[in-house]
Amino acid sequence: MKSKIFRARRLPAHGVESGWEALLPSRTPTPELDRAITVDVVVIGAGFAGLSAAVRLSDLDPKLSVAVLDADVVGNGASGRNSGFLIDLPHDISSGNFGVDGVTKSRKDILVARTAIQHYARLAEENDWDRAIFDPSGKYSVAITATGTDHLAAYSSKLKSLGEPHQLLAGKEIAEITGTRSFKSGLFTPGTVMVQPAALVRAVADLFQEPVKLFERTPALSIQTSSSGCIVTTPKGEVRAGRVILATNGHAESFGFGSGELLHVFTYASLTEPFAPSALRGFRKWGATPAAPMGTTVRRINGSDGDRILIRSRYTYHPKIEVGLGSIKSAGDLHDRKFADRFPAQRHLKMQYRWAGAMALTRNSVPLFGQVADGVFAACACNGIGGTKSTAAGIAIAELLVGHRSKLGEIFLTFEKPQSLPPRPFTNVGARLNLAFREWRAGRE
Repeated sequence: MKSKIFRARRLPAHGVESGWEALLPSRTPTPELDRAITVDVVVIGAGFAGLSAAVRLSDLDPKLSVAVLDADVVGNGASGRNSGFLIDLPHDISSGNFGVDGVTKSRKDILVARTAIQHYARLAEENDWDRAIFDPSGKYSVAITATGTDHLAAYSSKLKSLGEPHQLLAGKEIAEITGTRSFKSGLFTPGTVMVQPAALVRAVADLFQEPVKLFERTPALSIQTSSSGCIVTTPKGEVRAGRVILATNGHAESFGFGSGELLHVFTYASLTEPFAPSALRGFRKWGATPAAPMGTTVRRINGSDGDRILIRSRYTYHPKIEVGLGSIKSAGDLHDRKFADRFPAQRHLKMQYRWAGAMALTRNSVPLFGQVADGVFAACACNGIGGTKSTAAGIAIAELLVGHRSKLGEIFLTFEKPQSLPPRPFTNVGARLNLAFREWRAGRE
């Protein structure tokens, strides 16, 4: 087999610190790799996918030596910038045709999501994580308009056909939970887990012990494949391994994998300054996704310094996989309006943190999964809902490497390959127009 080298054309650039990371105590990163080592498997990326792959490899073969490399510190990447919803149900079952094929697809989506949630639930139980990290509290979907209420009613109908427990809530009922009368209705589903995403990935990373090693601030600069295995070079060292797991989401394209197939989209969040719990009625902890796709996600969290509200909204396309301060400011202006619309009595509160987080989408909404080169396996392109989808992809790719069969693995092996995107100029224009249209259609939601 002829040797081949895949060089990284760019490295991750996450931008300003996320609020989740800022709220955590300081942590000493693991040492960067400064020598040559040899392992069985090297995992590139220490987010949801990479960490779950390493954990699953260790579960399946405790003797397997694994090196996990991350270009940044754990928690500062896209996984730690997530809104913190581990959602067990598909978002879109209330739209379009919902016949036999729709039911089958939804049940597969649910199995994928719940496998990921069960993965973290086991770790939480074994390691006594508190609810500040992992909280199986369920979530709400909320409607601020009559159209949103209709959407929740349609969603409820489909959940009934799947036999999934849920509860529709009238305006007064959702007000008792959220502390605001701005929402016209809500829908509660019990299976979602709320997490502090930066704390979650930190907690998983801190579990590793020999023969699994984590090297932070260690970007992979190139991957060389040959008949004798793979070599991953870093700024100060290299890793020789039999196989490589690429768990870098959209940055797979930086190595040439998924080229012309991945859409690089950013979403944005703002987190208020702390306020006294008595300043807002309702529950002190809850999370709500919007009734309309591309709408506004809201969370209330509580800590030792008081309570805070998180607002997440706005999606933008950035083919260079990084955003500037101007994009964050523009999204922040929108967040301020969304916050005031939902919490008019608290509109005086300032946003203390604003940040962006990357996701990777494909045209046909499938992951970049499986063997992508000799010895190189990908678990990339989350297509949104990264907390569960990326985690499940990491578990499935680990199982594929060691030949372990599972229902989860069978689902991932049935996915089509990502479809090619139109030529770049058309993709750039089309992606931006599509995102703008979807945001406009979501309206106040």
